[in-house]
Amino acid sequence: MEDLPTDFFVTTSAYTPTVHRDQYPTINPRNPEVSQAGKVVIITGASSGIGARGFAPAFAKAGPKAIVLVGRNIRRLKQTEEVIRAINPNVEYISVPTDLTDPASVDRLFRLVRSRYGHADVLVNNAGTFSPSDVLGNVDPNAWWSDFEINVKGTFLATRGFLSLLGFQRQGKIITLSTSGATAVFPGLSAYSISKLGALKIAEYVAAEYSNVTSIAMQPGTVMTEMVIGGSTARPIDHVLPNAHNPDSFKRFALDTPELVGGTGVWLASDAANFLTGRFVSANWSVDDLVKKKDAILASNDLKLIYQGRFGLDQFK
Repeated sequence: MEDLPTDFFVTTSAYTPTVHRDQYPTINPRNPEVSQAGKVVIITGASSGIGARGFAPAFAKAGPKAIVLVGRNIRRLKQTEEVIRAINPNVEYISVPTDLTDPASVDRLFRLVRSRYGHADVLVNNAGTFSPSDVLGNVDPNAWWSDFEINVKGTFLATRGFLSLLGFQRQGKIITLSTSGATAVFPGLSAYSISKLGALKIAEYVAAEYSNVTSIAMQPGTVMTEMVIGGSTARPIDHVLPNAHNPDSFKRFALDTPELVGGTGVWLASDAANFLTGRFVSANWSVDDLVKKKDAILASNDLKLIYQGRFGLDQFK
């Protein structure tokens, strides 16, 4: 992919006439129109990457009642907490070490949230993993399946716990991170792509089953995080499949800022984004343009996964 321009994935996947790679006024978390005042926000994967550098600071600036930071590494969670406490000391922060692949650990998390706050208002399903690359016939089964443990099972368990706090009456927001690879094919990245497709479908099912919950899947753009940097340790497989990809392939495209992703997440948690429930959006797209296209999006049922074709026996009569 060395010959592609660095904005290739942004421009070729653009749904709005305006695209962004950094924060802009509408998604500024300090914008009163996206205020999270009084809300309890849960952020998974908050110990590193987009969770620590994007979502946690952005939601702190949006002024909620409390932010619950979730991750496996308590030391790094506390580091995130220290950073965002300096941003806004008027928010209550708690760091909860949690193994999202373990139902008992996730249940403990949500029992704590229930006992402390009674409910939660926003869940950011940010935790994810990116396994080493290889073609399907060569990949290590345990390494391949590890993506599903976090990206699917972890997303499911966190979503399930959050919904248990809401029931079918209390309003809630869920932002679930997915990837453009969930709707495309990147040879060599099957585990990540397929597991993130599973996360995307979880977001769709929440929207279908819970009318009181706005559930939106988001492609976060390409940010220089440990996940992208870690791709340099993946074993090259060009000798097996010349068009194969590994995480390292995306480093040069990683020009989107954590502030873009965090700000978009805060906007998606506002009522302005309710019309996008059950849909898949990109952080690169202008939310101002999305609002302008609201009627067209709803009329055409855009931004949803579809199985394309003309079906039904009536067409053959």
